[in-house]
Amino acid sequence: MRLLLDTHALIWWWTNDTRLSAAARRAIAREANEVFVSAASAWELSTKHRIGKLGLPDAVARFGELCSADGFTHLPVTWLHAQRAGGYALDHRDPFDRLLAAQAELDRLTLVTADPALAGFPVRRLS
Repeated sequence: MRLLLDTHALIWWWTNDTRLSAAARRAIAREANEVFVSAASAWELSTKHRIGKLGLPDAVARFGELCSADGFTHLPVTWLHAQRAGGYALDHRDPFDRLLAAQAELDRLTLVTADPALAGFPVRRLS
């Protein structure tokens, strides 16, 4: 299985937060699965840290190192992702969610997310 972690799922993985479901935790830990982390998550973490909504400075400063230590694959944002994210007809205003949904759709990844607001996007989800 090819997984794309929503930003909160990534944080919950790193902090061993119980809000990450047992099914999601097993899927991320399974060596046969490829786990992707979007550049959009680095953007979101940096933004939330800057405005005071995230108190994990290590997650921002060591983003690449932490992802690599877990064996996660970095997923860059392409113009195709951006175009698809901007083109969704859904009334969903969060640009990070829109971009992650576009990446999951176009790259045929299962989006690991607990966010019910992503249910309207045409992507496979694992909560």
